[in-house]
Amino acid sequence: MKAEVLIADDHAIIRDGLKKILADTQDLIVAGEARDGNAALEKVRERDWSMMVMDLSMPGRHGIELIQLVKAERPKLPILIFSMHPEEQFAVRAIRAGASGYLSKESDGDLLLPAIRKVAAGGMFISPKVAELLATDVSHRSDGPVHTLLTNREFEVFSDIVRGVSLTDIAAKLSLSIKTVSTHKSNILTKMNMVSTVDLFRYAVENDLLDLTRE
Repeated sequence: MKAEVLIADDHAIIRDGLKKILADTQDLIVAGEARDGNAALEKVRERDWSMMVMDLSMPGRHGIELIQLVKAERPKLPILIFSMHPEEQFAVRAIRAGASGYLSKESDGDLLLPAIRKVAAGGMFISPKVAELLATDVSHRSDGPVHTLLTNREFEVFSDIVRGVSLTDIAAKLSLSIKTVSTHKSNILTKMNMVSTVDLFRYAVENDLLDLTRE
């Protein structure tokens, strides 16, 4: 029996490419797909899947928050993150949130099938680069990128702020008070040694953390 894979990616060319690749295998099949985070959550709630291949940057729910929401719905569902962002930016944070592996879309194409198979079988796909990041505990290193000092919640708020989302809308989305979101923003600025939203936006652009295709 083939492992049934759920694909969550907002780019049709990626979904179609994965379907073609898996169609040529004897053990894997794309049994469902979603083009945004909200649709992905609906698919996850519908039924059990062998595994999920998920992009981090999609309209609607996205990123680390989406991983956590999926794991809250299906704690045993293995998730492979297949993202345009390099491992240094999100891999450690994604794995800590519950992902079973992280593969950059810039990686060697020969790694994709082995990664999917390993995660579908219940294992962890950890590339040498990600293993090094995990071993050095990059999210707590004072000499690492300053955004890695943020907690997951702070990073969610940071991501929305640099995308132009108002504090009111952030509060509504995360079910928090405006005061709490304002406190998060203040903590973010302090940890990153910055003084304004413009500074955060500039940092996000310089470090390839801003995905303007998200809605």
